[in-house]
Amino acid sequence: MQKDLKEITISTPAAIGFHSEKLKKYLLSQAIITSIDQDVIILKRSIDARNKEIKTFLKILVTTPNSYQPPLFEPKYQYVQDKPEILIVGAGPAGLFAALKCIELGIKPIIIERGKDIRNRRRDLALINKKGIVNPESNYCFGEGGAGTFSDGKLYTRSNKRGDIDSILNLLVYHGASPEILIDSHPHIGTNKLPQVIEKIRDTIIHFGGHILFETKITDLIIENQDVKGVITHQNDKIYGKAVILATGHSARDIYEMLKRNQILLEAKPLAMGIRIEHPQSLIDQLQYHCKQRPDYLPPASYAWVEQVQERGVYSFCMCPGGIIAPCATNEKEMVTNGWSPSRRNNPYSNSGIVVEIHEEDLPKEFQKKGVFSLLEFQKKLEQQAFIAGGGQLKAPAQRMIDFVQNRFSNDLPLCSYFPGLTSSNLKEWMPKLISEKLSHAFVKLSKKMKTYYTNEAVMVGVESRTSTPVRIPRNPKTMEHPQIQNLFPCGEGAGYAGGIVSAAIDGQKIIEKIYEKLVINNI
Repeated sequence: MQKDLKEITISTPAAIGFHSEKLKKYLLSQAIITSIDQDVIILKRSIDARNKEIKTFLKILVTTPNSYQPPLFEPKYQYVQDKPEILIVGAGPAGLFAALKCIELGIKPIIIERGKDIRNRRRDLALINKKGIVNPESNYCFGEGGAGTFSDGKLYTRSNKRGDIDSILNLLVYHGASPEILIDSHPHIGTNKLPQVIEKIRDTIIHFGGHILFETKITDLIIENQDVKGVITHQNDKIYGKAVILATGHSARDIYEMLKRNQILLEAKPLAMGIRIEHPQSLIDQLQYHCKQRPDYLPPASYAWVEQVQERGVYSFCMCPGGIIAPCATNEKEMVTNGWSPSRRNNPYSNSGIVVEIHEEDLPKEFQKKGVFSLLEFQKKLEQQAFIAGGGQLKAPAQRMIDFVQNRFSNDLPLCSYFPGLTSSNLKEWMPKLISEKLSHAFVKLSKKMKTYYTNEAVMVGVESRTSTPVRIPRNPKTMEHPQIQNLFPCGEGAGYAGGIVSAAIDGQKIIEKIYEKLVINNI
């Protein structure tokens, strides 16, 4: 670090931590800086709202005026048109960041994506929202950028591999994301801005010699002597490569079926399912910030909670302040919800998944008989039941929160951000007891801790069922290859090794590093 730089960690009142001039005056009053002319650069910022006086925790650099030059992040990419080729199935964060790592290390990526590019994908999303028509190959889950592109762009991860996280965030900023994501403790891009970032990542990959095939669905693998050589597409084309990365996301059920058909080892994986709940954002602000009205300098409040009910976790998931509930089905006659927020998080509602941890042994015997697909089949059944309860056209079954707990039909429903519309439904009449009973118990326990959260102003919208994959594609922890098939690399959320944009992107990078080691060692 330069001699004229001083790094400091400090706690300040929130009104100061979000205002640069006030921050300087505060630092001057505390004798942390000696002149108002000194530069103060915020490196990290988080909010502590546990007490009535809300604070910000800051990591800052103090320096003499105009003397600090932030480190320049400039990835060193190679032109890979004539380099060894690997196949990446899926253009979500795992696949895209794997491709970026390829062109950094001198490998040619060929991305094969079943869905459409972002521009054409938007038209299919409009049909979902306005007419309830689902294109099974182009929707909120399938298409360029994956499920995260049009469902928020949350970048928070519990991974403690700090260097890897910074690498992902810096690459996003390099491709157009706001530098604020490098500062905030819970970084977020926003659905209105993330698509442009994804398009720039695509441009980078193509500019340096990579290749992307949209609207190309994988139907089989080319396997010789337990070694994958390539893939077969829905048009019966054969594409070959040195390795195949399966980065297909948590909703590509046909990929699991294709692997099972080839007698490739799979495992059932626990997951969590439940509902998405929506409150007025003003209520969550009051609850979290201990005030009647949120000050302008504070962002819309979020929350996270977990309860243990009958030895299973019930918890909030993918909370969206100032957000919108979206229809995320991938097939007709199924009902799936998710949530997203624009970059400013300025919608009048907040929503969050509230989900129940489910293991294979929790399921009725009829589903346990399905083997590795037991949880997958249970997931399908729940989504189909929710579709029927909603009455079709992607209308969602819904119930006020206290009405649900007291098993009382909601005669009317509050206004809601879910665009296709709601149908009043007694959720307990069709939702499996292993979910509904635990949700009720959790809400009763929660009502004693967060009293204003437990309210009939909140509406429960069914169902939140795609929190993760219900099937894991196993891999060797050292080589990251499938233990049965050489050069087949399960990757990201769809394989069961990630849980969000950043962790999936990190997994994609690490897969390429392993492939690079293998290519170099074998001099391929």
